[in-house]
Amino acid sequence: MKNVGSIDRVIRIIAGVAILGAGYYFKNWWGAIGIVPLVTALLGWCPAYSLFGINTGAKT
Repeated sequence: MKNVGSIDRVIRIIAGVAILGAGYYFKNWWGAIGIVPLVTALLGWCPAYSLFGINTGAKT
């Protein structure tokens, strides 16, 4: 079940790309953390949202 809405997805994609870009720019492997928001945006599902009962997406 998807729990990430369209605006949330766009924000996650932008943040993920920015984090990956910063990691590349600073030559630091911590930039790999940017993969997490990208994956959750592409899947439309966030495990933390499920844990706390948050749903920014479709109607329930």
